[in-house]
Amino acid sequence: MKVLAAELFATVAKAEDFPRTPLAEIALLGRSNVGKSSLLNRLAQRRRLARTSTSPGKTRLVHFYRIERPGRALLLVDLPGYGWARVSKAERAGWKALVEAYLGRRERLRGAILLQDLRRDWGEDEALLGAWLAERGVPVLLVLTKADKLGAAERARRVRSLTASARVTPERCIVTSSLTGEGVEALWRAIDGVL
Repeated sequence: MKVLAAELFATVAKAEDFPRTPLAEIALLGRSNVGKSSLLNRLAQRRRLARTSTSPGKTRLVHFYRIERPGRALLLVDLPGYGWARVSKAERAGWKALVEAYLGRRERLRGAILLQDLRRDWGEDEALLGAWLAERGVPVLLVLTKADKLGAAERARRVRSLTASARVTPERCIVTSSLTGEGVEALWRAIDGVL
């Protein structure tokens, strides 16, 4: 899938500053350090569009990225991760409020990509987030990240386990690697399906 242009459109710290645009939006959600920014860079076909780090909690604001493809432009929205990060509880609570304000009120939100590290078990946080999105009618694509970290047999076992735990059908689950690019074309097709 060809990307014609990709740019940081807006960085927002408060809900009242969310941009108003006619573009459809797809949110990227997941634990801290799951690979949201790396996957966004791979989707945008840009190495350093979104800042990445090995330290959890690098994304602390809501970042809107405008992606233009032949015949369509959209915003990919990189949200702060949940779970452990080297920040105060008060700052994490602020992230939660900002994320909930975004997910709960965006008219242009068309779907969410919930990233899950293939090596990590499905937990209560993921289950609650999935249920919260379902209650609001937000379509969710489960994207399993870091596929390059496991061998074929272990990977297949983990995919079966996670899709069962998440209660998603195989067509709503995409296995990816930001390192190799695996699954990126399939993810774009799934995004187009949601849009």
